[in-house]
Amino acid sequence: MKKQRVLYVSQEITPYLPESEMANTSRYLPQGIQERGREIRTFMPRFGLVNERRNQLHEVIRLSGMNLIINDSDHPLIIKVASIQSARMQVYFIDNDDYFHRKATWKDESGQEFPDNDERAIFFARGVLETVRKLRWAPDLVHCHGWFTSVIPLYLKKVFADDPLFGHAKIVYSLYEDDFKTPLNDSFKEKLHMPGITSEDTDVIQKPDFINVSQMAITNSDALIYGSQKVAPALDTFVRESGKPFLEYQGPENYIDAYSEFYKEVLGI
Repeated sequence: MKKQRVLYVSQEITPYLPESEMANTSRYLPQGIQERGREIRTFMPRFGLVNERRNQLHEVIRLSGMNLIINDSDHPLIIKVASIQSARMQVYFIDNDDYFHRKATWKDESGQEFPDNDERAIFFARGVLETVRKLRWAPDLVHCHGWFTSVIPLYLKKVFADDPLFGHAKIVYSLYEDDFKTPLNDSFKEKLHMPGITSEDTDVIQKPDFINVSQMAITNSDALIYGSQKVAPALDTFVRESGKPFLEYQGPENYIDAYSEFYKEVLGI
């Protein structure tokens, strides 16, 4: 029996970004799942806050070089990689000069959220999926962490549904207390569209705020996990009414084993 393959996509992973609930989970969960006998791949954005020299990032030339068109503009996709030696784990970084070289994640120095966060999320999602295709690595399960990964379930279900690498993959989405305050650009819905996506697929985004963007991710996922103890009440209701399998919040002492068992349930093994 072949090893199960789990693709992890997160908006933040320590030690590359400061410790947080999500950054810690995204660092130790892949290691724990790998130690339990599964193959893993891990992706995050190469935000300008990530210190390339200290963390020994280097570009993977064979994976870089593709241009992604977002809102009628070409944006070169750059792939970098670093290793967490103690975990025997590599982390792939999605990079682009236009979107990820500013010395911040979502907000400027005055606390204002960047007006192009919508395009950054789309570029990140497409960059991850195109890179996995180049790796020719077919995941059995894709586990997304945080709102910045919310586009990935939509693209997997609608754009890549017939792709032999992704067609059978189950999608798990973790919800956190990571809400953004300023709605994304009003044209977010239009920018999302690719062959395979209809207007009905984006109807849930009546307003591109944190709740509706998260609801889009939930709608296109196979199962949900509460990564934080507190989840927005509207999302909690949406998850429970969806009828999809979901896992309540698990503390730091037992979440890896709980997630591992939940994966088996989602995969039907």
